[in-house]
Amino acid sequence: MKIAFFSSKPYDELFFRKENEKYNFELNFFDTNLSSHLVNALEDEIAICVFVNDIVDRNVIKILAKKGVKIIALRCAGFNNVDLEAAKEYGIKVCRVPAYSPEAVAEHTLAMLLTLNRKTHKAYNRVREQNFSLNGLLGFNIHKKTVGVIGTGKIGKAFIDLMKGFDCKILAYDLYPDKDLENSGVNYVGLDTLFKESDIISLHCPLTPENKYLINKATIAIMKDGVTIINTSRGGLINTIDAIEALKEHKIGYLGIDVYEQEEKLFFQDLSAEIIQDDTIQRLMSFPNVLVTAHQAFFTQEALEQISEITLRSISDITTKGKTEEIVML
Repeated sequence: MKIAFFSSKPYDELFFRKENEKYNFELNFFDTNLSSHLVNALEDEIAICVFVNDIVDRNVIKILAKKGVKIIALRCAGFNNVDLEAAKEYGIKVCRVPAYSPEAVAEHTLAMLLTLNRKTHKAYNRVREQNFSLNGLLGFNIHKKTVGVIGTGKIGKAFIDLMKGFDCKILAYDLYPDKDLENSGVNYVGLDTLFKESDIISLHCPLTPENKYLINKATIAIMKDGVTIINTSRGGLINTIDAIEALKEHKIGYLGIDVYEQEEKLFFQDLSAEIIQDDTIQRLMSFPNVLVTAHQAFFTQEALEQISEITLRSISDITTKGKTEEIVML
């Protein structure tokens, strides 16, 4: 059976080929994003495997169905880039990897928080130039700060566990509160309360039509002055233009993003010799109190091993056993 991978990088091929020794699928890797043009080039693939910036809309799904594709496998947790209604209509099963090493993303969130606060990236460059001055490197203690966590799934829960190590007060918001977290002292509150009382806000929720631009001019206005916001979830949760205005007004003290709403045009590519046309991301990166990483929170050896394992096992179970009970279907 043939599987076509889109938006693949050398590390994807390395980990998937190693895992495929158990299955002997025929794997074809494309380094470009999924498009209707590439879909037309498919031949006899039973499944396609896509990533966060592949747009699997109705038109693409219609062509996939004509090509005989039966499975769309997302090697990621998010699925807002797939038209699920169209997939159901054309009889294509969709599966994803919801829980690959949640610690990887949680730890990267903490790394961004500490880097922004203690300015280790600036200190590193300064010392390499024999500048040992501490001016401009002042940070704050995270110890006992109030941390608001939006989304308490596996990643949010892992991040909460890390912040407990700093003896932080945890405020949480989720449509489905976790009883174990409540019993451990985490306070579930409404969004307004979380925005008003948190010193640090971390986003760990999927992107839905209901929460697009969750962080916007109105919600930022009720936050504490100098609030720290970290987003390792989905770029569309933050209205970037509103965040830029809040940064200019010093309402947002620090902003760390590993995701960006227009990232499909930028991330996972080497554009060092190009002139970037996105003025919004350029303005954002001009702030000294903003840290941008290129969707690397998931990027650990353990996470890539789990992604390849779960993805290929799901495809195998669907195609050879018809078993979907233990697979995260959409």
